[in-house]
Amino acid sequence: MLSFLSLLVGVGETSSYLVWLSRWPRTAAALLAGASLAVAGFLLQLLTRNRFVEPATVGTNEAASLGLVLIAIVAPGAPVFWKMLAATVFALIGTGIFLLIVQRVKTRSLFTVPLVGIMLGSVIGAVATFLAYRFDLLQALGGWRLGSFASVLKGRYELLWLVAIAAVIMYLAADRFTLLSLGEDLAINAGVRTNQVRWLGLALVAIVSAINVVTIGSIPFLGLVVPGLAAHYLGENTRFALPWVALGGATLTLACDLIGRLIRFPFEIPVGTILGVLGGVIFIVMLLQRNRRG
Repeated sequence: MLSFLSLLVGVGETSSYLVWLSRWPRTAAALLAGASLAVAGFLLQLLTRNRFVEPATVGTNEAASLGLVLIAIVAPGAPVFWKMLAATVFALIGTGIFLLIVQRVKTRSLFTVPLVGIMLGSVIGAVATFLAYRFDLLQALGGWRLGSFASVLKGRYELLWLVAIAAVIMYLAADRFTLLSLGEDLAINAGVRTNQVRWLGLALVAIVSAINVVTIGSIPFLGLVVPGLAAHYLGENTRFALPWVALGGATLTLACDLIGRLIRFPFEIPVGTILGVLGGVIFIVMLLQRNRRG
């Protein structure tokens, strides 16, 4: 239903050419981005054993943006592949640094882990902002930090289909990620190669985050809220929950994109702004419910 509405909503007369050129790519991009970011958030929560982390709160997105700023400085005319590669490498490095810091923190309470990620992301973001200011790239950096589907057209979103492959790999390795989340000793006894599985998970999260940042920008709270709701209502069975997480992420992203297009029609509000507000409200409600249960 939401996909059908997305094809109808927009400025200008609805025609087959317009649907094919703009509205279908936008709808597909929203579905792919939402599903992949929700699944990446779910996977990152398994790797850290903390339900309050996602790529936007551990420095992953900021590191990907830093990679894009650096490639724009070194090679301004670089093709999309090199931009994606730079963003992926830096996203992987940023996420790896986060995990190394967390492993060395003695007191790992529920909120310590996301606080470490937020502080790390702030440092990386500050470096990216300084370089962007120095080389007149602040506008580009703003686009990478604020998710929007306004510029999605045929020929400019196809990179997002790669995240579908990453999501399939996450699903195939779901049992290994589940065992790793239960503890390294248990995973080793079950025959899981923990280091390989951990780095596979980090690589998948980095790839998904980087592709989304390159294509549509950063979307906050999506990888936090949807996996949290899934864990609350569906339990800890990763293989069972992942398809629902993907569906929930795609639905929420497309719904927020439609809200952003309709609330000030014919102008629009970026989906990152809508999800930042809505996701923040949902997250606060989740915290209050958890506190009451505690």
